[in-house]
Amino acid sequence: MSLEDLLAREAIRALLAELAQAGDSVRAEEYAACFTEDGMLQTEAAGGQGLDLHGRAAILAWQQGLREPGKGMGQGGAIPLRFARHNLTTCKIELTGPDSASARTYWHVMTNAGPDHCGVYRDDLRRVDGTWLIARRRVKTEWAAETSLMVPPGSRP
Repeated sequence: MSLEDLLAREAIRALLAELAQAGDSVRAEEYAACFTEDGMLQTEAAGGQGLDLHGRAAILAWQQGLREPGKGMGQGGAIPLRFARHNLTTCKIELTGPDSASARTYWHVMTNAGPDHCGVYRDDLRRVDGTWLIARRRVKTEWAAETSLMVPPGSRP
């Protein structure tokens, strides 16, 4: 493995961490900036309630909507969502070209109610003007607690 490959992998890991932290803090602009202009964010959910967002602008609008009363995750439950922490675990990065890569990352989420949900991210990444960005993220939630503050009951796996 070359030094350039190692630097690319480390830049991708830093990007994935930035995305998780921006999402947990509902920093919408920072979250959306982790995607290419034509980036996609897709989620799988039971009952067909997943997301299918195309373009950085759509991703930004979705993130901004999470700040609106009654529209954010965890709204309306018996326990209000006060914090969420996405913890990234095993991550396999494959460099598929000089400016392209794919990553498969396991994750789990803790909230103020405890273990909330977990799954896998499958990312296609592209280097744009020297910066690694997500071109497509597919999110699969594989488990959600019955008391999840973030996964609606009708969309639990």
